[in-house]
Amino acid sequence: MSAEPAPAGLVAGLDLLQRALDYTRAALDTITCADVDRPTPCAGWSLADLLAHMEDALDAFAEAAGGAVGLSSAAPSPLEQRVQRLQLKACGLLTAWMSATSPVVDVAGHPLPVDAVARIAALEITVHGWDVGRTTGRGGPIPERLAAELLPSALQVALSDDPRFGLPVPVPVDAPAGVHVLALLGRTATNS
Repeated sequence: MSAEPAPAGLVAGLDLLQRALDYTRAALDTITCADVDRPTPCAGWSLADLLAHMEDALDAFAEAAGGAVGLSSAAPSPLEQRVQRLQLKACGLLTAWMSATSPVVDVAGHPLPVDAVARIAALEITVHGWDVGRTTGRGGPIPERLAAELLPSALQVALSDDPRFGLPVPVPVDAPAGVHVLALLGRTATNS
Protein backbone atom coordinates (compact mmCIF):
# COMPACT_ATOMS: atom_id res chain seq x y z
CA MET A 1 0.00 0.00 0.00
CA SER A 2 1.49 3.34 -1.02
CA ALA A 3 0.71 6.81 0.21
CA GLU A 4 -1.37 9.03 -2.04
CA PRO A 5 0.68 11.69 -3.80
CA ALA A 6 0.33 15.26 -2.60
CA PRO A 7 -2.14 17.33 -4.62
CA ALA A 8 -0.59 19.30 -7.48
CA GLY A 9 1.10 22.49 -6.33
CA LEU A 10 1.06 21.56 -2.67
CA VAL A 11 4.76 20.72 -2.41
CA ALA A 12 5.74 24.32 -3.21
CA GLY A 13 3.05 25.51 -0.81
CA LEU A 14 4.51 23.30 1.93
CA ASP A 15 7.95 24.81 1.48
CA LEU A 16 6.44 28.28 1.70
CA LEU A 17 4.43 27.27 4.76
CA GLN A 18 7.54 25.86 6.45
CA ARG A 19 9.45 29.10 5.94
CA ALA A 20 6.48 31.14 7.20
CA LEU A 21 6.27 28.99 10.32
CA ASP A 22 10.03 29.26 10.94
CA TYR A 23 9.88 33.05 10.66
CA THR A 24 6.89 33.31 12.97
CA ARG A 25 8.26 30.89 15.56
CA ALA A 26 11.29 33.17 15.86
CA ALA A 27 8.98 36.15 16.42
CA LEU A 28 7.04 34.24 19.08
CA ASP A 29 10.30 33.64 20.91
CA THR A 30 10.63 37.42 21.41
CA ILE A 31 7.47 37.71 23.55
CA THR A 32 7.69 38.53 27.24
CA CYS A 33 4.91 38.96 29.78
CA ALA A 34 5.47 42.72 29.60
CA ASP A 35 4.35 42.65 25.94
CA VAL A 36 0.91 41.09 26.35
CA ASP A 37 -1.11 44.32 26.58
CA ARG A 38 0.82 46.24 23.94
CA PRO A 39 -1.08 47.39 20.86
CA THR A 40 -0.25 45.61 17.62
CA PRO A 41 -0.31 46.74 14.00
CA CYS A 42 -3.76 45.06 13.86
CA ALA A 43 -6.14 47.93 14.61
CA GLY A 44 -7.71 47.64 18.04
CA TRP A 45 -5.87 44.46 19.01
CA SER A 46 -3.46 43.92 21.87
CA LEU A 47 -0.78 41.27 21.59
CA ALA A 48 -3.03 38.96 23.64
CA ASP A 49 -5.82 39.45 21.07
CA LEU A 50 -3.43 38.78 18.20
CA LEU A 51 -2.11 35.60 19.81
CA ALA A 52 -5.68 34.33 20.30
CA HIS A 53 -6.40 35.04 16.64
CA MET A 54 -3.20 33.31 15.58
CA GLU A 55 -4.13 30.22 17.57
CA ASP A 56 -7.59 30.13 15.99
CA ALA A 57 -6.04 30.58 12.54
CA LEU A 58 -3.57 27.73 13.08
CA ASP A 59 -6.46 25.49 14.14
CA ALA A 60 -8.44 26.45 11.04
CA PHE A 61 -5.50 25.93 8.70
CA ALA A 62 -4.79 22.53 10.26
CA GLU A 63 -8.43 21.57 9.68
CA ALA A 64 -8.12 22.79 6.09
CA ALA A 65 -5.47 20.16 5.46
CA GLY A 66 -8.23 17.62 5.99
CA GLY A 67 -10.35 19.17 3.26
CA ALA A 68 -12.75 21.43 5.19
CA VAL A 69 -12.66 24.26 7.70
CA GLY A 70 -14.97 24.56 10.69
CA LEU A 71 -14.78 27.78 12.65
CA SER A 72 -14.14 27.68 16.40
CA SER A 73 -12.13 29.64 18.95
CA ALA A 74 -9.48 28.54 21.40
CA ALA A 75 -10.15 29.16 25.07
CA PRO A 76 -8.13 31.99 26.61
CA SER A 77 -5.01 30.92 28.47
CA PRO A 78 -2.03 32.51 30.22
CA LEU A 79 0.60 34.00 27.91
CA GLU A 80 3.29 31.36 28.40
CA GLN A 81 0.82 28.54 27.73
CA ARG A 82 -0.59 30.33 24.69
CA VAL A 83 2.86 30.85 23.14
CA GLN A 84 3.76 27.20 23.80
CA ARG A 85 0.48 26.05 22.25
CA LEU A 86 1.08 28.27 19.23
CA GLN A 87 4.51 26.75 18.72
CA LEU A 88 3.15 23.20 19.07
CA LYS A 89 0.26 23.94 16.73
CA ALA A 90 2.68 25.39 14.20
CA CYS A 91 4.53 22.06 14.15
CA GLY A 92 1.24 20.17 13.94
CA LEU A 93 0.09 22.37 11.08
CA LEU A 94 2.98 21.37 8.88
CA THR A 95 2.45 17.70 9.73
CA ALA A 96 -1.24 17.99 8.84
CA TRP A 97 -0.46 19.61 5.50
CA MET A 98 2.15 16.97 4.68
CA SER A 99 -0.68 14.43 4.92
CA ALA A 100 -3.16 16.43 2.81
CA THR A 101 -4.60 14.43 -0.07
CA SER A 102 -7.61 16.44 -1.21
CA PRO A 103 -7.07 18.83 -4.13
CA VAL A 104 -9.67 21.24 -2.70
CA VAL A 105 -10.61 22.65 0.70
CA ASP A 106 -14.20 23.53 1.52
CA VAL A 107 -14.17 26.92 3.23
CA ALA A 108 -17.70 27.84 4.26
CA GLY A 109 -19.14 26.18 1.18
CA HIS A 110 -16.54 27.60 -1.19
CA PRO A 111 -14.14 25.04 -2.67
CA LEU A 112 -10.61 26.42 -2.91
CA PRO A 113 -7.53 24.74 -4.39
CA VAL A 114 -5.44 23.24 -1.61
CA ASP A 115 -2.27 25.01 -2.76
CA ALA A 116 -4.07 28.39 -2.61
CA VAL A 117 -5.13 27.70 0.97
CA ALA A 118 -1.56 26.72 1.89
CA ARG A 119 -0.29 29.99 0.39
CA ILE A 120 -2.91 32.05 2.23
CA ALA A 121 -1.95 30.23 5.43
CA ALA A 122 1.70 31.11 4.81
CA LEU A 123 0.76 34.75 4.21
CA GLU A 124 -1.36 34.98 7.36
CA ILE A 125 1.26 33.27 9.48
CA THR A 126 4.10 35.42 8.14
CA VAL A 127 2.31 38.75 8.45
CA HIS A 128 1.15 38.02 11.98
CA GLY A 129 4.69 36.90 12.81
CA TRP A 130 5.82 40.32 11.65
CA ASP A 131 3.04 41.90 13.75
CA VAL A 132 4.35 40.07 16.83
CA GLY A 133 7.93 41.15 16.16
CA ARG A 134 6.86 44.73 15.53
CA THR A 135 4.85 44.73 18.77
CA THR A 136 7.72 43.42 20.88
CA GLY A 137 10.25 45.59 19.07
CA ARG A 138 12.45 42.52 18.71
CA GLY A 139 11.34 40.99 15.42
CA GLY A 140 13.16 40.94 12.13
CA PRO A 141 12.16 41.75 8.58
CA ILE A 142 10.34 39.20 6.49
CA PRO A 143 13.00 37.23 4.61
CA GLU A 144 13.20 38.49 1.03
CA ARG A 145 12.65 35.14 -0.70
CA LEU A 146 9.65 34.36 1.50
CA ALA A 147 8.20 37.83 0.93
CA ALA A 148 8.69 37.63 -2.84
CA GLU A 149 6.76 34.36 -2.95
CA LEU A 150 3.99 35.81 -0.77
CA LEU A 151 3.49 38.90 -2.95
CA PRO A 152 0.93 37.32 -5.33
CA SER A 153 -1.19 36.13 -2.40
CA ALA A 154 -0.92 39.51 -0.68
CA LEU A 155 -2.02 41.22 -3.88
CA GLN A 156 -4.95 38.83 -4.19
CA VAL A 157 -6.04 39.65 -0.62
CA ALA A 158 -5.61 43.39 -1.22
CA LEU A 159 -7.73 43.22 -4.37
CA SER A 160 -10.48 41.33 -2.55
CA ASP A 161 -11.33 44.41 -0.44
CA ASP A 162 -11.55 42.16 2.63
CA PRO A 163 -12.54 44.48 5.50
CA ARG A 164 -10.44 42.43 7.95
CA PHE A 165 -7.32 43.98 6.45
CA GLY A 166 -6.31 47.60 6.34
CA LEU A 167 -6.28 49.47 3.07
CA PRO A 168 -3.03 49.17 1.13
CA VAL A 169 -0.50 51.88 1.89
CA PRO A 170 1.90 53.38 -0.65
CA VAL A 171 5.53 52.31 -0.66
CA PRO A 172 8.47 53.11 -2.92
CA VAL A 173 8.69 50.85 -5.96
CA ASP A 174 12.19 49.78 -4.97
CA ALA A 175 11.22 48.83 -1.40
CA PRO A 176 12.01 45.26 -0.32
CA ALA A 177 9.38 42.62 -1.09
CA GLY A 178 8.52 42.35 2.62
CA VAL A 179 7.60 46.02 2.74
CA HIS A 180 5.35 45.51 -0.29
CA VAL A 181 3.63 42.49 1.29
CA LEU A 182 2.97 44.41 4.48
CA ALA A 183 1.81 47.52 2.61
CA LEU A 184 -0.69 45.51 0.58
CA LEU A 185 -2.24 44.41 3.87
CA GLY A 186 -2.36 47.91 5.35
CA ARG A 187 0.83 47.85 7.38
CA THR A 188 3.56 50.45 7.33
CA ALA A 189 7.10 49.17 7.49
CA THR A 190 10.40 50.55 6.40
CA ASN A 191 12.92 47.94 5.32
CA SER A 192 11.00 45.23 7.17
